[in-house]
Order: sequence, then C-alpha cells, then structure tokens
Amino acid sequence: MSEDRPELNAQKTSFGATKKTGAGKDTFENVLPLADPYGRKVTGLRISITERCNLACMYCHNEGSEGCTRGPSEKEMPPELICEIVRTAAKFGVRKVKFSGGEPLLRKDFEEILACLPPLKEVSATTNGVLLSKRAKSLKAAGLDRVNVSLDSLIPERYEAITGAPPGTLEKVKEGIDSAVEAGLTPVKLNMVLLKGVNDGEIDAMMDFVRPYEGQVILQLIELMDIDPELSPYMIDSESLKKTLAERASEVRVRHLHHRKKYMIDGVEVEFVQPMDNSEFCANCSRLRVTADGKLKPCLLVNDNLVDAIEAENPEEIEKLLRLAVSRRKPYYIAGAEKKRIELKVTGEKN
Repeated sequence: MSEDRPELNAQKTSFGATKKTGAGKDTFENVLPLADPYGRKVTGLRISITERCNLACMYCHNEGSEGCTRGPSEKEMPPELICEIVRTAAKFGVRKVKFSGGEPLLRKDFEEILACLPPLKEVSATTNGVLLSKRAKSLKAAGLDRVNVSLDSLIPERYEAITGAPPGTLEKVKEGIDSAVEAGLTPVKLNMVLLKGVNDGEIDAMMDFVRPYEGQVILQLIELMDIDPELSPYMIDSESLKKTLAERASEVRVRHLHHRKKYMIDGVEVEFVQPMDNSEFCANCSRLRVTADGKLKPCLLVNDNLVDAIEAENPEEIEKLLRLAVSRRKPYYIAGAEKKRIELKVTGEKN
C-alpha cells in the first residue's frame, strides 16, 4: 500500500475542473462511502480502459464484458471522462483504483490518464507485461503505484499455447517484471490462472521464480472462471489446493479484501483468488467496475444492469449515475441460497 501520490502538474478537463494529484492527506478522507442495498461499501473502482489486447488468452473473460477483445473499440472513454468518474467517486469514499483491459498499455495516453487523477490511496493496473519494460518508469512517474502481471507459465511453448503469443514473448514479460520492480511499481503481483492438466504443476516453479525478488513480487493463484462449458475440464480442485497451501505455509494471514487468505511459504507470499461459487468473495466485494466504453458495471458476472455514463456531460450527472449503479449492486453468490449462474459470452480466441 503506497503513500499519497506525488504532486503532478494540474490539468484542465472538459468538465471545467482543475485536477491536481497533490501530496499530503487524502482530501476526501472523511467522506462516508456509498453503500449498496446489502450494506457493502464501495471503496474501489476497477476500470477497463480498452477492450483491445495484443494476446488471445484461452480463458479470457474480458472483465465480464460481451464481445471480442481483439479489434479496436469504436468507443473508448477519453482521459477526461475517466478522470471525472474517478474524481466524483473519490468524493464518495473510493480510495483505490485498478486499471485493466484488454491490455491497458495499448492506450498510448495511459500516462495522461494517471496524471489527472485525484489523490488516492492506491492506483494499480493489471497488464500482460508485454509492453511493460519500456513504460514502467513513465507509468510510475505519472502516478501508478503498482502492477499485476499475468504470467501463466514459465515454459515458453506452454505460455504461447495459453496466450496465443508469438515466440519470444515470455522473455519480454520477464523483462517487464524486472523493470516494474526497478521502477518501484511494487509489490508486483503475478497473476497465474490455474488450468488443470496444463499449468497446475508449475506452482512450485513459479514460487522459485518469485523468491529471489525478496517480497517485492507476490504470487497470486487464480481459479479459472468456468463461464464457458468448454472450460470446465480445466477447473482445478480448489479445496484441495487451499488445504495443501495451508499445510505448507509457515503463516496464514487474511486480507480484508474478500477475506482472502495469504499463505507464507518458504519466503514467498501466495494468495489464492476464488471468485466462483464463493459467497464470501461476494459478501466482501467493495468494487464498482467501469467498462471501456463507459458503462458502470455493478457486478463482474452480470451484464443486464449496466449504467451508461459515456455521454455524461458534467460531474453532477456522473454522481447521479454512480449512485444508480451502486443501488443495483447485488451479491451474485449468496450463502445458503441456491447457486445462481448466468451464461456469459467468452471473448477471445481459443487455442
């Protein structure tokens, strides 16, 4: 968790407000966060800034959005709208923002977006790391605090099969991780989506890869989202994995976010993210999502309750839309209730 973000140049937006990410205490720290009908406070935004991607991962869900992620998007939020959404949300208790995609580094104006944000507790991004080595320093200077880097395998041929990447890409990702650590975008979290019979035998190798970074890199194991029946054979036994991690850990901690457990194993911090069939994950969800084309998305797994903000013309209208989106938030998985599932269109090519 970083300190307040360093001061950057003030920037005018089309909404008429002057933005400055000034040093010092959070100017919104005494604001009561918005809460949904279930009492869950919204303290974070997860913003997709593009649906474009330079890879084609076999499991990609594109942040729960429908449609293909490979081509250019006709509608991508401009920096001014992104920053005004964050600014307005910050007035109502949002303290953390995570940028994602698609691949966010395909936005050449990503640094511009970062530079116009208000003071926040943490600003992070999830990237596949392919373009990270050349921009780690500029992203840090613009206000990015840390990154998550997707890394599903350390074996080049397997990595290429999972991601659809050309030969040599894995080395670029490793260079990106090194550059992120050197730039101070730490802790870097390595996102490893576990695929039964594909990469689930690489967990120890991945821990060995992380260990030399001495705490600056965290391994985050992620349960596959089986939103497509074709992916079901790749689902691992999550309960067995959690038991194994607990048995091997010298210490087990619990994160506030989603009450997720962190396992300390031989000098490596390992987290396991389990979003499927997990009522605790939903009960502790504190994020509102924003799609690349400007729709406020109350839940990752639901697409029929979106709130369109792309045409918002002023902060007052954005505030109204944020309140509406928060009012539509509902836990997808509820403890004790019959499991409810919806079908989402899986995006991206299969390899």
